[in-house]
Amino acid sequence: MAYIMVDVESDGPIPGDYSMISFGAVKVDATLDKTFYGRLKPVSDKFIPEALAVSGHTREETLTFDDPKKVMNDFKNWISKICNDRPIFISDNNGFDWMFVCWYFHHFLGENPFGFSSQNLGSVYKGMEKDMFTNFKHLRKTKHTHHPVDDAKGNAEALLTMKYKLGLNMKL
Repeated sequence: MAYIMVDVESDGPIPGDYSMISFGAVKVDATLDKTFYGRLKPVSDKFIPEALAVSGHTREETLTFDDPKKVMNDFKNWISKICNDRPIFISDNNGFDWMFVCWYFHHFLGENPFGFSSQNLGSVYKGMEKDMFTNFKHLRKTKHTHHPVDDAKGNAEALLTMKYKLGLNMKL
């Protein structure tokens, strides 16, 4: 299994009506040097300015981004290249990130290389600590910038800390 940490930036709360603007992915391993970054042209005319502002891009910039089908195909190929077996989707907020990535894969490619499930990094940490109110974010090393590769890398660092320093049973 290969864990792929993913982070999504969007211009609204749900895929289809709104758009995934960019996303980043990092293969979770000792080096964290296998990354993917995609910027996607909007799929809808709708957007929420405050949501888009989080990404650091203007609407005009996003209109020049890559075709979503191309980006999702490139992502699928990247996953195939770096994974020898089943990829596992994991993110800080998988309820949000997963719905965008899953929708985009199925909408544009008719399949999702991650299958039908995902993992939530925060829930893993809560289970380890046996505390539903604790937060893992202090385990990040890379600053949380809302650039999706930075954020995915910081979350991957936190997962590696859980494994190597806190004893999470996880195969890499």
